[in-house]
Amino acid sequence: MIENMTEFLTAYWDEIITLVAIVALLVVSAFFSGSETALTAASKPRIHTLERRGSRRAHIINFLWKDREGLLSTILLGNNLVNILASALATSLLLKIFGDAGILIATLVMTLLIVIFSEVLPKTYALLHAERFALTVAPVMKIVVMTLLPFTVIVKVVVHWLTKLLRLSETSDSEDAAEEELRGAIELHAANSQEEHREAKHMLHSILDLDEISLEEIMTHRSTVDMIDIEQEPADIVTTVLNSSYTRLPVYDGDPDNIIGVVHAKGLLRAIQELSGDLSKLNLRKIAAPTWFVPETTSLLDQLEAFQTRKEHFAVVIDEYGTVQGIVTLEDILEEIVGEIDDEHDTMTTGVAPQKDGSVIAEGIVTIRDINRQFDWELPDEEAATIAGLVLYEARHIPNVGQIFDFHGFRFEILERQRNQITSLKIKPPKK
Repeated sequence: MIENMTEFLTAYWDEIITLVAIVALLVVSAFFSGSETALTAASKPRIHTLERRGSRRAHIINFLWKDREGLLSTILLGNNLVNILASALATSLLLKIFGDAGILIATLVMTLLIVIFSEVLPKTYALLHAERFALTVAPVMKIVVMTLLPFTVIVKVVVHWLTKLLRLSETSDSEDAAEEELRGAIELHAANSQEEHREAKHMLHSILDLDEISLEEIMTHRSTVDMIDIEQEPADIVTTVLNSSYTRLPVYDGDPDNIIGVVHAKGLLRAIQELSGDLSKLNLRKIAAPTWFVPETTSLLDQLEAFQTRKEHFAVVIDEYGTVQGIVTLEDILEEIVGEIDDEHDTMTTGVAPQKDGSVIAEGIVTIRDINRQFDWELPDEEAATIAGLVLYEARHIPNVGQIFDFHGFRFEILERQRNQITSLKIKPPKK
């Protein structure tokens, strides 16, 4: 028996070595395929967190990710090398056994083996266990990348040359793709979740939108801003401040566009206390703080950073001609992120009243973003900031009371109008 085995091994030693080499190459191919999927699908935040906790393997993965093009080039180069070599050895082996038919047999057999054991199986496992697989293969992949670096550089140079020759764009859209991926992840997570998760979705989307929203879309319009005329009697000024729901009020001289300062309620009370309650000596010009004017086109992100830098909470919004359009506060920007913030001094009227039939009665000054947030609608806010503004933009004229319009799947009925201003509307959303 032993003699027969020895004779068999001696007679077919070359074929056995070739077969073992083919199996080994298929294993290496599976390693490359699984590594490609794992290192591509692994969660960046998860790996980043592991690295911060001191994981050496996570550090290696982040090192490999610094040159993703080089990493993928190395994996593809290695994978193709072993697959081609394995196919060549299999063809040579089967030619000896089956003659010319061995070429066809080798093609069929190697295709099945490579697809099943070197592609689908390792990639499926790597996809299901991306982080674990990536952390396991990271040290080996680093060695492979360093070893094949000269060949990878040559491949990259050739690819870039061909890209320029064929005039293919090399512009990266990774930043846009990253933001879209994040937005998609937010939507996916909150799609079938509970109400509190939907609110978190709105908050996260609002944070991403801060650099796309301008102050004119969220400011308190001048028509609803409480202002103080410097020529008012001191007693009337105190009454105006006490009756206002705001703690900071703009002060103007003669013309509301001529704002000369901002009065804080606490500063006014402190001044009255220092004067022992003698309002006749009250000098509003000394109490008022300097006015900070900001353009209406400023983004919320820029304004938030400016509030933080200047350590201020209040600014007057002007247009390109210097005309006062309204005011914006730090609270306005925070409300854009977390929703309405009410305190004991805020008015409880939100300007929106849901009806039993599913429609909504809203004041014209209600912002589109607020009503979208409250009812999970998707009314466009690119051309107008308020509901009334949207109707005016779409209608292309000032509508009369009772007129009905259908825009974007919604029905808008004009309920009230004061002069040229739409003050109340009935909105009926599309049926789901």
